[in-house]
Amino acid sequence: MSNERIRAGLDQTDIRLLEHLQADARITNVALAERCHLSPAPCLRRVRDLEAAGVIREYVTLLDPEAVGLMVSVFIQVSLEKQMGQALHLFEEAIANCPEVMECYLMTGDSDYLLRVVIADLKALQSFIVDRLARIPHVANIRSSVTLKQVKYKTSLPIG
Repeated sequence: MSNERIRAGLDQTDIRLLEHLQADARITNVALAERCHLSPAPCLRRVRDLEAAGVIREYVTLLDPEAVGLMVSVFIQVSLEKQMGQALHLFEEAIANCPEVMECYLMTGDSDYLLRVVIADLKALQSFIVDRLARIPHVANIRSSVTLKQVKYKTSLPIG
C-alpha cells in the first residue's frame, strides 16, 4: 500500500479501517485487523499510510462538556466592518487564541464568521463577547444564539 494509492482513492478496506477508527480510536491493532479481515502487520501498515497521507489527521479524546463544567453552547455570527485581507487575518488570529471557540468558519451570506463557543455560563458568555470578541479590531456586529438542546452531534465523517 502506498500514499500514491491513497491519493488515487480509498478502497473498501481503507474505508472499513477508517469507520472502525472513527468509532473507537483506542481499538488495538489486533482487534482492528480482525474486524477488517486483515493480519496485524498489513493492518498497521495501512493505518500508518493513512496517517502519512493526512487522511487520519489526529487522534483525540472527546469530553462531555457538562461533565467539565461547560454548560452553555452558543453559535455566534460575527460581521466585520470590511472583508479585507488584514481585517480577516487579525480576526482569525485573535480567534485562534480563544480556547472557548470550538469552531470558526468564514461564511458567505449575512455574516462573515460563524463561531461555535462552549462556555461555563451566561456570565462567562457576556464576558467573552464584551471583553474579548467585541474588542477585536474591525468587528462591526455580533449576534449570538444560545442552544437549548443538542439534537445531534457526531465526529465520524460519512465515508462509507
